[in-house]
Amino acid sequence: MTACAIEGGTAGPATTADPGPEESGEPEEPVGAEGATEPVRAAGPMEAAGPEGAAGPWAGAPRAPGTFTLTADGAYGARLTAAPGAPGEQRAWYPERWTLDGPEPYAVPLPLHQPEEPDAQVVPLADGRVLIRRRVADRQMFSLLYPTGPATGELPLGAVECDGMTLLPPSPDGSSVYGLSAGDHSSLLWLVAGGAFGPELVAEIPGHCSGGVWLDRAGRILALDRQLPGGGPVKAVAVDLERNGEVTPLLQIAPSSDDRLLLADPDSGLLLIRSDAPGHDRLGWGVLGSCLPVRFPECLRPADVAVTPFAVQPGQMLMPESCAVALRIDGAAGSWVGVWRPQGRRLHQLAAPEGWSAGAGYWSRDGVLHLPYANTATPCAVARIEAPGDDGPLPETGGTDGDASGTEPSGAVTPPVVCKPVPLGQAPLHRAAPPD
Repeated sequence: MTACAIEGGTAGPATTADPGPEESGEPEEPVGAEGATEPVRAAGPMEAAGPEGAAGPWAGAPRAPGTFTLTADGAYGARLTAAPGAPGEQRAWYPERWTLDGPEPYAVPLPLHQPEEPDAQVVPLADGRVLIRRRVADRQMFSLLYPTGPATGELPLGAVECDGMTLLPPSPDGSSVYGLSAGDHSSLLWLVAGGAFGPELVAEIPGHCSGGVWLDRAGRILALDRQLPGGGPVKAVAVDLERNGEVTPLLQIAPSSDDRLLLADPDSGLLLIRSDAPGHDRLGWGVLGSCLPVRFPECLRPADVAVTPFAVQPGQMLMPESCAVALRIDGAAGSWVGVWRPQGRRLHQLAAPEGWSAGAGYWSRDGVLHLPYANTATPCAVARIEAPGDDGPLPETGGTDGDASGTEPSGAVTPPVVCKPVPLGQAPLHRAAPPD
């Protein structure tokens, strides 16, 4: 990908680009908070959405130090948790596995003879076991945990000598987990679960790497965000695990821009990207293998909040613009949920269930968003929210100062001049004046 387009407005200092011929020419408009939208089925209370009434963290539960991690198919989840205790009391952390593919979700605690450290990481596998990474001195140690009646079974896998390592999202094959140990000059990619003889070094990649997004269903092509030794911009690259970690460029929006890949859908090829190519950090989208430019919709930058995609609707073969995307919205009032489709050109803001593991969730093929949560009334549950439709007309906005919903209008009601997108290197720095 070598170009970008700003939908519905003028780009920043780096470039100016407009919607292409296939767009309607109407400005990209956001939709305000939709607190009245009802989920298809929720296993717990839903609070009002948006900055004023966003669901805050469950105050009665211990706050897990890491994230809630799901398998690629959403069948299992895993997290670190602890029993509630008095304020200031030291908590004993232990892994917990959630089973999500049955009639009702349920959680299985996996404690061992001693509590885990808060910096331990857990990743579920498709067979129901949970991989745990523990740091012991200057080593990273790995084990598989599984329930055995009233106790917890543990299968040690081995250790890697390094100061730090981050487990990547579970491989789509369901049985492999990779870890990334990043250095200033090179980064090591390890297969820590799924190998024949314990942790195996898969590739050494020049530069400092981060991120981690799977681009295929076979678990062969992994995208990483890389900064070359000596500095320079961050660029997403593709790593072929079946060709000894061969690295090829993936994103090149502008020569000096930081271009990171946040999320990808292997079925449709939809990519969610964060880049400063428009002049400042923006959330955009593109299609893997497409010659069309990356687009940066105005509705994906609501005012005074951070927006991060966490799930894409699968099964939309050859229809990337129809994929529903779930986004985590973080503001001063807490975290809530956004839903957006490229073709819909609007951001729906929805309530999150009380105790939602913010940023965790998955889509069914028919467009139902599943959000795991736990609170005082429900220790393990999943809220199911049907993706809102985009059939209604885009709301008119007459200013650019934002509104009470916390979203930012894309511009004036008057449609912008429609021009064909061009690569950033060829883009004019200023919009041409419209004809009188």
